Amino acid sequence: MTANTAEIIEKSAPRDVADASVLSAVNWDDSKMVTHFANVVNIQSTLEQVDLFFGTNQTWNLPSDRRVQVELNNRIILSPHAAKRLWLALGGVLEGYENRHGELRVEGR
Repeated sequence: MTANTAEIIEKSAPRDVADASVLSAVNWDDSKMVTHFANVVNIQSTLEQVDLFFGTNQTWNLPSDRRVQVELNNRIILSPHAAKRLWLALGGVLEGYENRHGELRVEGR
């Protein structure tokens, strides 16, 4: 487990003492884990789920019709509660990153 993973667990851990006894330890089994690179993400949601689509921009030279080709590699489906926990965890990780390396600027925002 990396320091960032421990930090995410700590930040997303329940704050209420009564709830803290529910989760005492996490055993991370990475024996079947695979790694994928993505430089594109798209998100959609319904009442019951949040879908994350990850892919890779395959357009190295923008063609004359200005269409971008994205190869979708993975889809992750989360419950809205799991999506909220992911949002909070990512916010904490990015806040730490920006504190160490400076603000990340995102085009169009």
